[in-house]
Amino acid sequence: MKVEDLLNETIQKDGAVHLTLIDPDSQAPDEAAKIAAGAATGGTDAIMVGGSLGGGGAQLDETVLAIKKCTDLPTILFPSSVAGLSKHADAVFFMSLLNSKDVMYVTTNQALGAPIVKRYGIEPIPMAYIIISPGGTAGWVGDAKPIPREKPELAVAYALAAKYLGMRWVYLEAGSGAGESVPPAMIKAVKDAIGDTKLIVGGGIRDGKTAKECVEAGADAIVTGTAIEKGDVTPKIKEFVGAIKN
Repeated sequence: MKVEDLLNETIQKDGAVHLTLIDPDSQAPDEAAKIAAGAATGGTDAIMVGGSLGGGGAQLDETVLAIKKCTDLPTILFPSSVAGLSKHADAVFFMSLLNSKDVMYVTTNQALGAPIVKRYGIEPIPMAYIIISPGGTAGWVGDAKPIPREKPELAVAYALAAKYLGMRWVYLEAGSGAGESVPPAMIKAVKDAIGDTKLIVGGGIRDGKTAKECVEAGADAIVTGTAIEKGDVTPKIKEFVGAIKN
C-alpha cells in the first residue's frame, strides 16, 4: 500500500495521524533508530526524516537505514532542499514553501529534486509548506515571510492556493521549538476553507493537550520532534497519540 493511502486510511479510522520527526543532523544514526523504535512502541504512525540545517548525504542515508532496521513504520523524507533526498526512504513530502521570498524554496529545489525522486522510486506526496510566526529555524533558512498569528485569513489564502494548485496536503508550521503552536482559530479557518485537503500542523506542540486542541480545530496530522529529543520517547508519544485518536 502507498504511504499516502495508509495515512488517509488512518485518518479516516482514527481521526488523525501522529508523525514523529527525526532530524538526521541532531544525533548519530543508531540514536535516531532508538528514537524511532521508542516512537513506534508509543503508537506513532510514521517517521519523518529531515531538518532545516543539513543532515543529507551519507548521514541521511545511514539514518534512514538504521530507522528501517528497527521499525516497519513508513519513513517519509522531509527535505529542506534537494540534498535531503535518500533512495532508502519510502516516501517524500514533495513540498513547496509557499510563503518563501526565495524561489529556491518555492520551485527550484523541486525542479532539481524531481528527477531524483523518480529515479529513486520514492513515493512523492504533494504538500504546501506554510510558515506561521515565529517560524523558527525553518522560517529563517527558508527565507519565509511568516504569517502573523493574528491573521488567519492570510493562512487561508495560501492554503487555498495550494489546494487549487493540486496539492493534497497543507502543512502549517510554527517552527521547531516555537513557544506556541499554530493558533486553533487559524487551524479551523484553514480546514474550513480547504475541506478534504489534508492539514498537518507542527511546531510548538509539547503536550497532549495542545495536540488535542489542534486536532479538534481541524488538523488531520500532528508532527512532533523537539518534544521527544530529550527524555523517554515512548511515554511522550503515547501522550500525543492518546490525545488525538478517536
